[in-house]
Amino acid sequence: MLQTWVSTAGGPLIAVPQSELSMWAGVDDDDGPVETWGDYGRACAVEGYIGAVTVGAQQALVLGDEPAMTTFLPAERLFLRWAAASSEGELVAAAQRALAADPDWDDDEDLHWEVREPVVLFDSAIPGAEVEPDERLVIDLEPARYRVRAAYAEDEDNAMILVQLQPAT
Repeated sequence: MLQTWVSTAGGPLIAVPQSELSMWAGVDDDDGPVETWGDYGRACAVEGYIGAVTVGAQQALVLGDEPAMTTFLPAERLFLRWAAASSEGELVAAAQRALAADPDWDDDEDLHWEVREPVVLFDSAIPGAEVEPDERLVIDLEPARYRVRAAYAEDEDNAMILVQLQPAT
């Protein structure tokens, strides 16, 4: 089954709660250092594969480090980030194998994220109110508190970043 993939022009992707989309301004001023570029600057300040930023009254999940095409595998509750692969099918299968083998989750890439509603994944440079349907992925997560972990994994000719959501206990 073909997945819907979201790409970026070079910056991080962000998963914003649907009701808070209009609160995300994206790049609101691109003069000066990137840290001063409004909400986009906040997303760029996230170091590593994952981080959280406040958007409105909720938290959004930032997928940083690499400007990789990303999809979501609902059965695995996994953001799959494409680093290298010959095909989508091979990459998805490699990600599933990596999860089955229990990847070496990065100790520095571990946070908790409260999800109350569906989230929208898109390029953090774009204002949330202006994201076109073909530039985003709506992810209908079960409302819960999730532990979010990330790891880089390789499998034969495939390389990926795995970002998995697990219900927190």
